[in-house]
Amino acid sequence: MVFPAPGTSAPTQSELLDFARRAAADAELVASLPLDPEGRTWVRLEGPGGSEAWLIGWPPGTGTGWHDHADSVGAFVTAAGELKEYSLAARLPTDGWKTLELTDDVDRERRLPSGKGRSFGRHHVHEVLNESAEEHAISVHAYYPPLPHIRRYSRTGQVLRLGHVERPEDWQ
Repeated sequence: MVFPAPGTSAPTQSELLDFARRAAADAELVASLPLDPEGRTWVRLEGPGGSEAWLIGWPPGTGTGWHDHADSVGAFVTAAGELKEYSLAARLPTDGWKTLELTDDVDRERRLPSGKGRSFGRHHVHEVLNESAEEHAISVHAYYPPLPHIRRYSRTGQVLRLGHVERPEDWQ
């Protein structure tokens, strides 16, 4: 577990969102991200208070798939283009399950054009997509504590299945 430096407190969801907004508004930073026409690209940023932060490029038609961020809180802001987030308004059990049947009222959808973002709490399950057929999107993400792992899910209708768990060495 990562703790903030002595004399400082852990960044809040609001502080992570403020950081992501400022970074997303930094035109020079956003322009510095190398973009790939086929796969997502990312650069690690120095986040506030020991948080983990990323500048991410999304080619047309790419997305994350369903996942969560374990015990981390987070925030993200679209810096260029538009992202769409699908999320679940339900707290899932963290361990001991492989398949869940979701109720009909848990699905949420958000459009996040350039300059828009959101924060989220622990165990937030979502997928983020660049649905554009032509334009890249770029976003800034911040998490605290730094991601211990990401659980990946597959979804068919109202059935959510735990797929696999990624560790930091898988994406750093």
